[in-house]
Amino acid sequence: MGYTEEYNKWRNKLDEADPLYEELLSIEGNDAEIEDRFYKDMSFGTAGLRGKIGAGTNRMNRLTVGRATQGIADLIVEEGEEACGKGVVIAHDPRHFSKEFSILTACIFAANGIKAYIFDDLRPTPQLAYVIRQLGTISGINITASHNPKDYNGYKAYWSDGCQVGSDIADKMTEKIQAVDLFDGVKSADYDLAVSDGLITVLPEDWDRKYLDEIESLSIHKGDELDLNIPIVYTPLNGAGHVPFTTMLKDMGYKNWHEVKEQSMPDPDFTTVGYPNPEDTKAFALAEKLGKEVGAELLMATDPDSDRFAIEIARPDGSYLPLNGNQTGYILVNYILEGRKSAGKLPANGAMVKSIVTSSLSTIIAESYGVKMYESLTGFKNICGRIPFLEENSLQYLFGYEESVGYAASENIRDKDGISAGMLVAEAAAYYKKQGKTLLDVLNEIYDKYGYFAEDEPNIILEGIEGAERIGRMMAATRADLPTEVAGLKVEKVTDYKDGYEDIPASNVLRFFLEDGSWFAVRPSGTEPKIKFYFYAKADTRESALEKNKKIRDEIFSTIQRVK
Repeated sequence: MGYTEEYNKWRNKLDEADPLYEELLSIEGNDAEIEDRFYKDMSFGTAGLRGKIGAGTNRMNRLTVGRATQGIADLIVEEGEEACGKGVVIAHDPRHFSKEFSILTACIFAANGIKAYIFDDLRPTPQLAYVIRQLGTISGINITASHNPKDYNGYKAYWSDGCQVGSDIADKMTEKIQAVDLFDGVKSADYDLAVSDGLITVLPEDWDRKYLDEIESLSIHKGDELDLNIPIVYTPLNGAGHVPFTTMLKDMGYKNWHEVKEQSMPDPDFTTVGYPNPEDTKAFALAEKLGKEVGAELLMATDPDSDRFAIEIARPDGSYLPLNGNQTGYILVNYILEGRKSAGKLPANGAMVKSIVTSSLSTIIAESYGVKMYESLTGFKNICGRIPFLEENSLQYLFGYEESVGYAASENIRDKDGISAGMLVAEAAAYYKKQGKTLLDVLNEIYDKYGYFAEDEPNIILEGIEGAERIGRMMAATRADLPTEVAGLKVEKVTDYKDGYEDIPASNVLRFFLEDGSWFAVRPSGTEPKIKFYFYAKADTRESALEKNKKIRDEIFSTIQRVK
């Protein structure tokens, strides 16, 4: 069925009083808009669903959410009565329709005889990941678009291991979802009746405390080892982080922390920030303003569902230096290993995990402490998905991260977690301050000790059908004409993951290793209309590394942007 026919089908099926019908009526005659909304079904991949809110098969709405939920319910029912009894945990972020979609999801599971657990209000994504394993549910669903702009929403699916579903489970879910009729194939229960029948349970606040206890148990240094008067600013960017993050700061005894009040409460329009991604330095504007007012040495931010975490640190002149995800990762890897070693708690069988597009410097740091650094594909379903392998090989998981400001410090929270990352970074800052050092001092010491690296993770945004097709052409052109020299440096090795590599599964990623230890990678984003690049240059000084990185980036960008 073509997109015009699909559009007309929706018009015929929906009641004229339905807001979705009114939305479709408003685009009548706009062929480009109709095509974008109906040229495909929203794809359900290993990241679940994510897209703009609105009417259409390629939009987030109650019908596409209902279809996805019914398909997952069909898979769970097929797993048997025990799986249905284990149930599903459902959480949501502060976005438009997130709470409504979470209740709808619970009602659909209940109608299929599957126990549903929901929270009374928004909660961090990592708390959902934690509760799945603690409750022993078969699955988990989070209604969130993470750090995307305000007009997006999403649907993340988890399995019983507490990780986002891998490709094996996602493929089964996709098959079931595709078999569901969008309009007539979805069952749904009455919410109040399902609650009274025990098929829907609202989780008590005890689970908030258990989640924070798990995070706070990761603390390495305490008491007199820390300067708890260190001035700190935190912003939840109008997301789910306000309550858990500020509670954590109070629990840990910090005395001089400040929250950006304009961004403390949930706001689905993200009025104060626009693009609520802490990886974007513009998101720190209000935090910087408050930081200068209170003399803060550390600024911290979490994204709307509190899984991403980023920081800025004070320079000697009082301005703030934004750290990229790799640099924060260096500090965390160094602090965890240095701290555990000084406390006599560094295991002989320790292991860490990073993604294949994350800097090699963290590997060098880990290996200097006798800790093995494993690699995985991007995404915490892959990073935390390494934990069972580590356990099977008698290795102790210590930390996992990727360059896109995601960090997982607990083996019991198998997703990136901005709250635990914040706890450890604040503690590191307080620990080093007690020694008369700042985090900037520590970062420079890391470079001095292990080598000077530069990091850059730019991307090219290409939206819509034409954008997706151009991204495909860019990847194809790169594979068809692999560079042998970049910025005067010989390409010594190319790793193409399209068919998998060693123990890394297949993925649309290319990595290029240069003769001097520098390297770069390219891949399409799995959740956004972007082609992403990762540049890591190595040199004798930080300034030389930055200069070299720019030359490599400019040459690669010049080549790939010729592909139309």
